[in-house]
Amino acid sequence: MSAASIVVLGIVFGLTVGVLFTVLIRAALDRGAEVLDLQATALPDGALAVLDALTQPALVVDGSNSVLQATPEALALGLTDGRALTHPELERLVDEARTDCASRGTDLVLVRAAGARNLVVTARAAPIDTTRVLLLIDDRSDAVRLEAVRRDFVANVSHELKTPIGAVSLLSEALQSAADDPDQVRRFAARLTTEAGRLGALVQQIIEFSRVQGADPLQSAEAVPLDEVLRAAVDRTRVAAEARDVSVVLGKKSGLWTLGDRAMITTAVQNLVANAIAFSATGGHVGLGVRSREGVVEIAVSDQGIGIAEEDLDRVFERFYRTDQARSRSTGGTGLGLSIVKHIAENHGGEVRLWSRVGRGSTFTVRLPETPAPASAAARPSRREKERA
Repeated sequence: MSAASIVVLGIVFGLTVGVLFTVLIRAALDRGAEVLDLQATALPDGALAVLDALTQPALVVDGSNSVLQATPEALALGLTDGRALTHPELERLVDEARTDCASRGTDLVLVRAAGARNLVVTARAAPIDTTRVLLLIDDRSDAVRLEAVRRDFVANVSHELKTPIGAVSLLSEALQSAADDPDQVRRFAARLTTEAGRLGALVQQIIEFSRVQGADPLQSAEAVPLDEVLRAAVDRTRVAAEARDVSVVLGKKSGLWTLGDRAMITTAVQNLVANAIAFSATGGHVGLGVRSREGVVEIAVSDQGIGIAEEDLDRVFERFYRTDQARSRSTGGTGLGLSIVKHIAENHGGEVRLWSRVGRGSTFTVRLPETPAPASAAARPSRREKERA
């Protein structure tokens, strides 16, 4: 064999050995990477079962804060996009727990995207090993919001009660000092009666508002005939309508039903009718009717009154909010009637809508889920039929 052949064979052998070693090394590196990935993502025995049993938001993250596992509650709150934590505050807490090799907890306010309410949470991070960390979240948003509502409500009630109570106190003193003047006594007594009536109405509305806030009418719901609800609301406001010479026109019988608490729904409609009467001009008209649209019943109350300015449309359902303080005093308004309507509608799975133009009037529409009439309703005579009989 020539020297040239020996050289060529040597080169070929060297290349073959080099390629073989390269392939072996590459396979070893890939295998090592797979083992490291498996070690990084595999959770200890029973950890997955524990996560599945948790009803609160929980996540497990690795050394780079990538999410290895998350409960459905954590995904629902938007704490992760499935790969990483979405809030830097949580990342900092996890890093502290990993660095200190100890559990760390804190209260956080997590800012969410526009249009979503911020989260108020208690977060706790606990190391599983040198890299992985378990993150537990206690969502306290509803509790904090309800506490804020309670504080605001108490403050508002205290403020609203001051005016009529102060007026009653002053008038009683004036009445005592004018004991020898019959005309003054009659004048002060009449004003005292007015203020006492306003105070009684406010207390009654506060009681009603507290009741609808804490009640769940759908827990013991019944089929409610809306024709009878509307008729009852008109009957309850008849005296106020006659006093202001306002005619209330009830639409034709609809035969529509909804599911819920009959007394609450009647209160909501009554409040809307009373509000329409109070803000209508003398000799005005209030229309009241109900219709069905795509599985939803719509109870509409329309007036031809003063209307509501556009800047007030989003606020009229707030507690104790009045668009016209002077007029509310003259009509005896408490600022709670529309808030009660809104809560009753929402408690029944519905909503209340408002259309209004200054000088043209307003239309409030309560929208509730429709339910079929009970089988017994067809055989039951109406109140008018009973009266004819």
